[in-house]
Amino acid sequence: MFAAALAASGPAVPARPQTVPAGAATGSLNARLSGDVMPVHDPVIIREGSTYHVFSTGIGEGGQRILSVRTSRDLVTWKRGRAPFDRLPDWAVKAIPGASNMWAPDISYVNGRYRLYYAVSTFGSNRSAIGLATSATLDPAAPGYGWRDEGMVVMSRPEDDFNAIDAAFVADAQGRHWLSLGSFWTGLKLFRLDPATGKRLNPGEPPRAIASRTVPAGAPSIVEAPYIFAHGGYYWLLASYDYCCKGVNSTYYTVAGRAKSVEGPYLGKDGSALLKGGGTILLRADLAEKQRFRGPGHAGHFRDKDGTDYIVYHAYDRDRNGAPTLRIAPLRWDADGWPVAPEQ
Repeated sequence: MFAAALAASGPAVPARPQTVPAGAATGSLNARLSGDVMPVHDPVIIREGSTYHVFSTGIGEGGQRILSVRTSRDLVTWKRGRAPFDRLPDWAVKAIPGASNMWAPDISYVNGRYRLYYAVSTFGSNRSAIGLATSATLDPAAPGYGWRDEGMVVMSRPEDDFNAIDAAFVADAQGRHWLSLGSFWTGLKLFRLDPATGKRLNPGEPPRAIASRTVPAGAPSIVEAPYIFAHGGYYWLLASYDYCCKGVNSTYYTVAGRAKSVEGPYLGKDGSALLKGGGTILLRADLAEKQRFRGPGHAGHFRDKDGTDYIVYHAYDRDRNGAPTLRIAPLRWDADGWPVAPEQ
């Protein structure tokens, strides 16, 4: 979510990417991640050919400050890629005064083009917008590379009860296209998309509510970063609860719920409804005195070509002054068909 708030609300984030030496650790995938893995906030991952691509909130210098990109050939060693943009689109500058970078991107491959959704906002405001850019390839050296601005998809204003950030695309079994999004306010929403354009199918249609948390009157619903994917005959909703962006003091954690319809209702393993702040914990950093990586959240799903499921997320590294760091963990599925992320 609010990577732009890190400097104001938590330990300083390194201005330049920091690297972890290759081969510095052995064991789980997270223990072996190396190279340019920080600062990374709100990551998503996709594979094109033999290259993995991580897109994340813009932090750094040059184009990386607008939107950050990293690549890997083995899912372990990461390096900076070519940033898609060197400035915000003109429509975004006009729509969201004061915005300086793109937040919480989502990447998917639809109808022969890559769709890159991103948020433009300012800290603490729901005057926010989701934009879309497309490209025929992610490889800057390949013919057809180049990001085409497709304009605004969804905008929220102070009078709205949602916040148009943290978007994620999903197509359901019926071929319908959807965009989940949301942060705080009254919770997470689901918008129907036009499969041909990637924009709202019926702009006047209200969104579906998919997750919220019961809070005192006038307080925000502390939930954000929805991500929906299909597995085992269900749609799975990942959501982040509590606060990010406070470095090692972040209380972020990730819950999961499942539903037979992409529209919900999403329930945890115990039957608790995500619309009422329920769900089953998937990622959490307990034991603050022992756990190096704090506040694991903003999780997205990735299914590799061999069928292995992964989640990609960020957590704050206690050993590096709370820097937001790329984390990738394989999912396993328990005997009851629920996801487990053993490597945190």
